[in-house]
Amino acid sequence: MLAIGQLAVDIQTSRILRGISLDVAAGELVCLVGRNGAGKTTTLRSVMGFHRPVAGDIVFRGERIAGMATHRIAQMGIGYSPEESQVFGDLSVADNIELPTWTRPDGRSAKARIDLAYEIFPKLRQYAARGGNQLSGGERKMVSIARALTLDPQLLLLDEPFEGLSPTIIPSISEGIASIRRLGHGVLMAESNVHHIPDYADALYVLERGEIIYHGKPGDTYPREVMKIIGGSA
Repeated sequence: MLAIGQLAVDIQTSRILRGISLDVAAGELVCLVGRNGAGKTTTLRSVMGFHRPVAGDIVFRGERIAGMATHRIAQMGIGYSPEESQVFGDLSVADNIELPTWTRPDGRSAKARIDLAYEIFPKLRQYAARGGNQLSGGERKMVSIARALTLDPQLLLLDEPFEGLSPTIIPSISEGIASIRRLGHGVLMAESNVHHIPDYADALYVLERGEIIYHGKPGDTYPREVMKIIGGSA
């Protein structure tokens, strides 16, 4: 579904990504783990077209998308939930969730997409009329992921979906991501805390200073140099 090959990205005069490669198949949860500043967000933003690579390629469902306009990438079926959630505070929860159905009007009906979003995160139904600026951090994260889902994407990019959240709300978000995966969507998730990686994840890539230094499965016995990175993440 998604294939990133030898991707190199510069921001201003700094090389942020140094030839990274990874793959995400349909129905897979792939986790990109690394310390703050390792390049996780840059990877996701490069897939979404916010950064133009200087080398390498990004292929989605057989089509090269590296450097393509962001709105076109979204219309092709890639949804993005950023670390800051970016929920519109002046809009209601219901309006936030409905927005992507206007961006990508083809495919399944708007009602079917919206119903699915509330099915994945049923708690949001009781907040449907509440303004985005009246939500907790965990509730904003749910809205952000639900909003990405109503784009009707084949692939979801989730940036730090558990970062800074109360331990009481993390299980609800984890269960929602598991449900999305079971529906056959590919999910690429960036995380700085290895302890937040769900046990149902299919693959784990460790990113350090813009390079992939390890690829395996969650729960594997990690090399010592990898443990120094992910073991001390916070």
